[in-house]
Amino acid sequence: MDIPIGRRDLLLGAGATALIGTTASGKVSPADPLLFAYFLTGKDDGVGLKLATSDDGYTFRALGGGRTFLAPEVGEKKLLRDPFVFRGAGPDAPWHMVWTTAWEGVTIGHATTRDFLHWSPQRAIPVMEGVAGVRNCWAPEAIHDPATGLFTLFWSSTVTGRFTETASSSESAYNHRLWCTRTRDFERFTPPEPFYDPGFSVIDGTFATAPDGSLTLIVKDETVTPPRKWLRAAKARGPNGPFEPLGAPFTPSWVEGPMTTRIGADLVCYYDVYRDGRWGAAKTRDMVTWQDVSDRLTMPPGARHGSLVRVPKEVIAALG
Repeated sequence: MDIPIGRRDLLLGAGATALIGTTASGKVSPADPLLFAYFLTGKDDGVGLKLATSDDGYTFRALGGGRTFLAPEVGEKKLLRDPFVFRGAGPDAPWHMVWTTAWEGVTIGHATTRDFLHWSPQRAIPVMEGVAGVRNCWAPEAIHDPATGLFTLFWSSTVTGRFTETASSSESAYNHRLWCTRTRDFERFTPPEPFYDPGFSVIDGTFATAPDGSLTLIVKDETVTPPRKWLRAAKARGPNGPFEPLGAPFTPSWVEGPMTTRIGADLVCYYDVYRDGRWGAAKTRDMVTWQDVSDRLTMPPGARHGSLVRVPKEVIAALG
């Protein structure tokens, strides 16, 4: 049964999704520039959304002189971490963005835009409200299922007393799994449920379309003892699974925040090497053999876990 998210349920926010701003002209193509949505390191996670762009997928420059494009106003701590941008269903749909609003809590942030300058009222969607023992809602993302017309919103949560076989396998007694809800209109949401359990503490799930057109789920193994903290990929038969066994790790340890795009015949996966304050990247053509291309990257200073989307050139030009 769907749960309506009404005014009473919007924590620290108000109003329904309003699609405001000018409509972006033209259709997005693989030749269009990349837009990188990210947040800044350290205590600047309360500053808000930063944007950068790249024509070749390797050299990124900050837009708007490094200005903030959306300052967070909702959620338990009013943070804006791990922003994930995705296009709504249909050629004239707006872009949506979801994000982490707090280190601990039951909400994720949500807003829409047509130009990344004008935004709908922000909402804190209480996706895990009513689930006993919830500690956090981290790194939300979304995927659309054209067969059902539904979006699956998914994120990482630790729920005390669940998945006890790996209890306290991450720092601070966290024990994450991917959870999800589904929606058609971002107004009514299904009750939360586990989405992906690989048998270990897992965060930062993201979907990628492989060079052969197949769908893959990339996740971070968050196990700290022994330390893994690396990325692995599992082929998905659809946006809601089922999922095949995970492949071998394709990154070093102590990385997070995977995001992907196609560049020519390659799929490139970027990741935040957060301990070193830098980014890494690996490319593949078969999702099995990966080549490290980190030395080709130029990223905005201080950039942290974000997302990539291709947008029309006119949108980039208006952002500066």
